Amino acid sequence: MGVRLSDMLISPSHLKHSFEIIVNNSLLLVATPAIALVVLRKAAQLGPGEILSRLHGLHQVHVSLAVFLPFALATLYLMSRPRSVYLVDYACCRPKSSCRVSIASATENARFSLDDGGHQFMARMLKRSGLGDQTYVHPSLHYIPPRSSLSSCWDEAEQVIFAAVDDLLAKTGISPEAIDILVTNCTTFNPTPSLADTIVNRYKLRADIRSVHISGMGCSAGVISLEVARNLLHAAPRGARALMVSTESTSLVNYTGKNRAMLLPAALFRMGAAAVLLSTSRSMSRFRLTHIVRTITAAQDRAYRCAYQEEDDVGEMGINLSKELVAVAGDTLQANIVGIGSLVLPPSEKLLFALSFVARKVFNKKMKLYVPDFRTAFQHFCIHCGGRAVIDAVQTTLRLSDENIEPSRMTLHRFGNTSSSSLWYELAYIEAKRRMCKGDRVWMVGFGSGFKCNSAVWQCIRPASNTDIGTPWADSIHMYPLNISRK
Repeated sequence: MGVRLSDMLISPSHLKHSFEIIVNNSLLLVATPAIALVVLRKAAQLGPGEILSRLHGLHQVHVSLAVFLPFALATLYLMSRPRSVYLVDYACCRPKSSCRVSIASATENARFSLDDGGHQFMARMLKRSGLGDQTYVHPSLHYIPPRSSLSSCWDEAEQVIFAAVDDLLAKTGISPEAIDILVTNCTTFNPTPSLADTIVNRYKLRADIRSVHISGMGCSAGVISLEVARNLLHAAPRGARALMVSTESTSLVNYTGKNRAMLLPAALFRMGAAAVLLSTSRSMSRFRLTHIVRTITAAQDRAYRCAYQEEDDVGEMGINLSKELVAVAGDTLQANIVGIGSLVLPPSEKLLFALSFVARKVFNKKMKLYVPDFRTAFQHFCIHCGGRAVIDAVQTTLRLSDENIEPSRMTLHRFGNTSSSSLWYELAYIEAKRRMCKGDRVWMVGFGSGFKCNSAVWQCIRPASNTDIGTPWADSIHMYPLNISRK
C-alpha cells in the first residue's frame, strides 16, 4: 500500500502543540532526573550502613521539626498572602420595552434633530454601527427634539440601577443590611447626592457602610471599580460583602450640534447597568478573581485627547471621539497584554514571545513581535463592545476566532455600548448559551477615556443555574448568534 506525502508531513499546528508540551513540562522533565541522580550518587558514596546511622542520629532532632515547621510555614504563608476575592453573583438590567429604539427610529429622529449633513452622517454611522433594533435609550431621547434634563438623567439612573440591584438581591437572597462595601461608577452623570448615596437611601443600607463613587473614568471604569472593591475587601473582616454597580447616562451623551466627531457617541451608547456582589467568602460564590491589570496612556497627548468631553463652537456639550481612537486603543491593548500575559500565559508562549523580541532587537527592528495565543490561557473572552471597529481591531490583534469574539458582537447588537457595564452583559451571554464550565477562565478587557485598557481575570467555580432572574438575555438568547456583516 502506498503512503501519501501529506500523511508523512507534520502540520504546523501539530508542531506548535508538541512544542508547547515540551516547553511547558521542561522543568519537570529536567528536574526529576537531576534530583534522582544526585540522591543516588550520594547514597552510593555513603553506603547502606552510613545511611542508617545518619538517619538514626537525625531522627530525634528532626522529628519535631518535621511536624512543626510545615505548619509554621503554612501559617505564615496564609497570613501574608492577600485574601481571595470571589464573585457571588451578578445581574444586568434589561430596560423597559418602552425604551427600545430601532435603527430606523434613531435615523428618523436624527433627520428632524440635525442638519442635513449631520443627519446623513448619523444615518451612515447607525447603519454601520453593529447595533440591532432592540437597544434602549431613555424615553426623553425619543422626543423630537430630545428633552434631556437633570430629572431625566435621575430617572434613567434610578431605572437601570434599581432594576439591576433588585434582580441581584433576588438571585442571591442577600439582605441589604449584610452589605459592607458599596462602589458605584458613572462617567458623565455625577449628581449630588451621589449615585452611591441614592442606593444607600433606596435600600436602607447600614450607616457604617464604606461607599465610594467613581466618575470620569470612561467605559473601563467597571474594572477600576472592581479593583477598588477588591482592595476594600482585603482590608475588611473575613467574609465581608461588596456591592459594585456600573452604569452610564445616555441622556448626557446625546448631542445635536454640527461637530461630526461628537455625534458618534449618540449612535453607539445605550441604556444599561450591572450590579455585582463580591465577597472574601468562597461559600455560595460562582467565580474567583485571579488578576487585575490596569494600563493608562494619558501621559501622551494623542491618547489623552482621543475621547474628550468638551463644548463645540456654539457652546453645546458633547464627547469628541478622535479618528485615532482605534489606533490608540490598539497601542494601549498591546501594553496591557504584556502585563497580563506574564501572569497567565504558559511557558511555551512566553518563550516564543521572548525569542521574537530578541530577534527583533538583533536582526531587524521592523520585524513584528510574536503575538501570544491567549486562547491557551483563556476559554472565554469579554471584550468591551465599544463599537464594531474596536471589536474588529481587538480580534485581529489577539488573533481570536469569530466564536471567541461572539459575546462582544452579539452584546453590541442586542444592547449597544452600555459603557462600563457591557462586560457583564457579555459574561451573561456566555452563560445564557451554557458555555461556561467549572474551571474555565474568563478574560475581561475594558477600554476607556484617558486612554485606559484594564483587564480582569476570573476562574469559574460554579456555572450558572437554570434561573432566568437577572439574565438580560432571557427573551432573546434563542435568536443568537446572528450572522452580522463586518463591512
